[in-house]
Amino acid sequence: MARWVVTGAEGMLGVDLVARLRADGHEVAALGRSRLDVTDADAVDAALEAADVVVNAAAYTAVDAAEDDEATAFAVNAVGAQHVAQAAARRGARLVHVSTDYVMDDGGAGALAPHAEGTLLAPRSAYGRTKAAGEWATRSEHPGALVVRTAWLYGAHGSCFPRTIATYAAQRDVLDVVDDQTGQPTWTVDLADLVVRLVEAEVAPGVYHGTSEGAATWYELAQEVVASAGRDPAMVRPTTSGALARPAPRPSWSVLGHDATRAAGVAPIGDWRTRWRAAAPRVLSGLPSVRHPSSSDSR
Repeated sequence: MARWVVTGAEGMLGVDLVARLRADGHEVAALGRSRLDVTDADAVDAALEAADVVVNAAAYTAVDAAEDDEATAFAVNAVGAQHVAQAAARRGARLVHVSTDYVMDDGGAGALAPHAEGTLLAPRSAYGRTKAAGEWATRSEHPGALVVRTAWLYGAHGSCFPRTIATYAAQRDVLDVVDDQTGQPTWTVDLADLVVRLVEAEVAPGVYHGTSEGAATWYELAQEVVASAGRDPAMVRPTTSGALARPAPRPSWSVLGHDATRAAGVAPIGDWRTRWRAAAPRVLSGLPSVRHPSSSDSR
């Protein structure tokens, strides 16, 4: 079995990836921020000494805060990514770098085609710029790396949109949710599975998209979440991004294509709605005043 090292192992994706790898019998070094500062080149070099496969899931993900503190975001998302790539390359380890849809232009609200893997990078936010720099650094320092872009992640092991919406639904009678941003809600368990399958298939280096298939607005996702939480989805009302302005611009179109994954002989993640209904019991578990759903619920 290969020895895996996972940076960012305390985050939503990291926790699920480590669990998946250990269930498969792999030796895993789970390195969260408390155990590894990726901005420390010497520490990264030592941590990756015996690695066969490295997944860099460490990231500064505070999208709005990055607008006022881009230097800190850059240190983690770009410089940290460079350190991980350099260390993995020196040891001949396979590398998977986790990136984001924010590295691309949003395509406009009227966009219809998914972003291809080769779409030119055109980030509109500080967070996006730092993640784009991280992609560049990773591929420059480790030409054999896989860059896996994801978007709209949710999971059971951290703060995420579905858990927040379910909590609010238990406290309020009405929820206003934006209906002019479209993306692909993606379960961290599914992304972890895809990462493992890409590595095990020994796919060619390059960019792959790790998102569910299909597309939804935040409003549509919120309706699904509220139904899974045992409330009436009619309590969710559509609104616009302008009405809920935030410091960092959000892409209006975050739908990613999966041609590279299919071409490599690897099946993409399934439809977002089907996957949400499978995920809901685990993602919403433990929240107050939520009727714990069953994956066999029919709606």
